[in-house]
Amino acid sequence: MKGIHLSLLIGPAVPRPVPTGVIEALTEVQVQSSATGRNGFQLSLTLGKGSKIEQLLLQGYFEPIVTRVIVVLIVNGTPEVLMDGVITQEDVAPANQAGQSTLNITGLDLSALFNLIDLTGVSFPPGIPTFAIVAMLLSKYATIGVIPKVIPSAIEFVRNPLEGEPRQVGTDFEYITSLARKVGYVFYVEPGPAPGLNTAYWGPEIRVGLPQPALNVGMDASTNVESLSFAYDGLAKELPVAFVQPKRTRIPIPVPVPDVSAVKLPLAAVPAIPRRVRQLSDTAKHDFGEAMLLALAGAVRSADAVTGSGQLDVLRYGRLLKPRRLVGVRGAGLPFDGFWYVPNVSTTIKRGSVTQSFSLARDGLISNTPRVFP
Repeated sequence: MKGIHLSLLIGPAVPRPVPTGVIEALTEVQVQSSATGRNGFQLSLTLGKGSKIEQLLLQGYFEPIVTRVIVVLIVNGTPEVLMDGVITQEDVAPANQAGQSTLNITGLDLSALFNLIDLTGVSFPPGIPTFAIVAMLLSKYATIGVIPKVIPSAIEFVRNPLEGEPRQVGTDFEYITSLARKVGYVFYVEPGPAPGLNTAYWGPEIRVGLPQPALNVGMDASTNVESLSFAYDGLAKELPVAFVQPKRTRIPIPVPVPDVSAVKLPLAAVPAIPRRVRQLSDTAKHDFGEAMLLALAGAVRSADAVTGSGQLDVLRYGRLLKPRRLVGVRGAGLPFDGFWYVPNVSTTIKRGSVTQSFSLARDGLISNTPRVFP
């Protein structure tokens, strides 16, 4: 496409540009990016008997886990690293017609390498804060181009050293993810800023900074999205309730829920009101500080009651819409105009088209910012 070019690199350790035969056989590239989980990708290639793809397949060119894939999309001269991950699965769909069989290469971002070895029982120094544990675990992956970005929790709780040392449960990925959920944080590995480099982010959702170009709907020639819809779920927001039970008295004591704005900045002038009350389980065995963090994490996970979804053409939008950032909306009406958080984006690349499906999230109606820009 004019103004849009695809660069694909595959190989063990240090990926290299793919052979011409791979590009010729490539029919579709899909990349899924999420703020609350792993990123994934899928390459679809035509597979024929005796073809270049079959030869590479037999030679182990697409070997799972050891083979790294980097997808770079250049839009109007600006390169964007869409994916940097490893192959996890190969699927072949034979066809009755010659040369119409399909090879699907599926993979995950580099966090898949964090999930290979169960290290349950590994201990850490007594009294060490949670963010320091995360930084220690992520530093092991610097050799593969992973740069840790760890943000200390707004409400940090350090266990009494006399009560024992913290111990890991599960793989690095499972343990780091569980630590993020306990404090209302997110954990993901984001590709870039350059091919071969990645940022392992552990912290609150990024709801500040320079927003992306606005999504315009119902504005005639200025419209730059193909579809956009919104929903307000009145049952989505919950009020978590936690109780602790001191060992001496055994009397349940309610735990106050801290303000979620300490972790998730509000985007709406009229936030949704929680209509449901949910009692958190297994908080009685924790002390007061841990129970407060669990209550805060529960409130953060259900804060976004207003959501949106849509689809756009990258060429018309003028750039790639990135997940885990802010974006403005124009033309949808006062309740839904303004700034939104982008939690998920799915990019589909075919010959002649690059489209994106996306979701939006906000804590209520009417933006707390009167105008969107740019």
